[in-house]
Amino acid sequence: MDLFDYMREKNEEQEAPLASRMRPRNLEEVVGQEHIIGKGRLLYRAIKADQLTSLIFFGPPGTGKTTLAKVIANSTKGNFVQINATCAGKKDMEEVVDKAKELRGMYGKKTILFVDEIHRFNKSQQDYLLPFVEQGTVILIGATTENPYFEVNSALISRSMIFELKPIKKEDIKKLITKAVYDTERGMGSFHAVIDDYAIDFLAEVSGGDARMALNAIELAILSTDKGNDNKIHITLEVASECIQKKAIRYDKNGENHYDTISAFIKSMRGSDPNAAVYYLARMLYAGEDIKFIARRIMICASEDVGNADPMAIQVAVSCAEAVERIGMPEARILLSQAALYVATAPKSNSSYLAIDKALEEVKSRSIQTIPPYLQDAHYKGASKLDRGIGYKYAHDYPNHYVAQQYLPDEVQGCEFYSPTENGYEKTIKQYLQKLRKGGIDEE
Repeated sequence: MDLFDYMREKNEEQEAPLASRMRPRNLEEVVGQEHIIGKGRLLYRAIKADQLTSLIFFGPPGTGKTTLAKVIANSTKGNFVQINATCAGKKDMEEVVDKAKELRGMYGKKTILFVDEIHRFNKSQQDYLLPFVEQGTVILIGATTENPYFEVNSALISRSMIFELKPIKKEDIKKLITKAVYDTERGMGSFHAVIDDYAIDFLAEVSGGDARMALNAIELAILSTDKGNDNKIHITLEVASECIQKKAIRYDKNGENHYDTISAFIKSMRGSDPNAAVYYLARMLYAGEDIKFIARRIMICASEDVGNADPMAIQVAVSCAEAVERIGMPEARILLSQAALYVATAPKSNSSYLAIDKALEEVKSRSIQTIPPYLQDAHYKGASKLDRGIGYKYAHDYPNHYVAQQYLPDEVQGCEFYSPTENGYEKTIKQYLQKLRKGGIDEE
């Protein structure tokens, strides 16, 4: 590299977008992805030892696929070459392979080929690389936002180690944002900007684990905002929301906004207002509320406020909660909407809730009463000598599978804990219980 090349490279670094300038230069600077590059992990050791095999990184945008490739480039003694599958063709790969053969033959130097967006290569382009990967002419590092098991040649897959990158955690993105604003070496520190805590939280939340999105918003905010009277650029919540093109909702997951919104959501379902229920659901989803938390609240409401008035409500809610964990956002919004609307429009009864609380209060206020002997377990050795189970009437031996029999202890006999309402299916339950109390049910 001559002086002109050096100066051009330096200028490009200084003029590069913030997200590019902030890329980690070594493993110690990498934020997130501890599950694959934490100290002692296989990939960490391989990069440190400069002993890589072919790799494929896949994960959502902005999670560090290219960043890891750059770290490897800075760590290896081999020749590192980068191409992008969206614009590279077979000729570009031929040039890389020819150079790799030359370096390997003359100097024993390995070549690492990083192919960004590798899923964009068609089958023939991927097939072209296969023999050179297999022979070790090049060490392939592929990056893709798609599942490689569907989009990458199975032969390449079998010769590569697959690493899945996860969305970067909110706390890690907050660290990146803070560093980007105040760092004077590679960040925007020379602009003398300050950022509100609310703005940091908001950007870290709405970026959805995409560090590039958060850093792009910071750069735009600083470059497009005028200085205040104190000669500083103030990045407020309003500025941050404008720069990331998403409306800010003040929503502190540990504060009153969180509790107020979930309270309004539950009360709207309880109050049979589907429009209000789905509105508050939308507010929580937009603000990034934990979808598993929302699903849990729907399950509770389905039992506490609907109960046996519509026994299907709890089934819908539980199915929703299980599906939400498997599917995740953004599709989970549809499942949550369906469950919330079902609960909101179902007939209501809190009889199950009242019954268990009334029974618990009875248990707490009295000493534990003796269970009638004929209801006690008669299967253990010596039970018959203690009259355990003697005299029990097996309901299925009687007409309509019912026989009058005392089940409560003597001291609480006559207490009514469950009082079904006239709503929904509970009306049927109530009528059935009334028939039993009047002397049984008639043959159908």
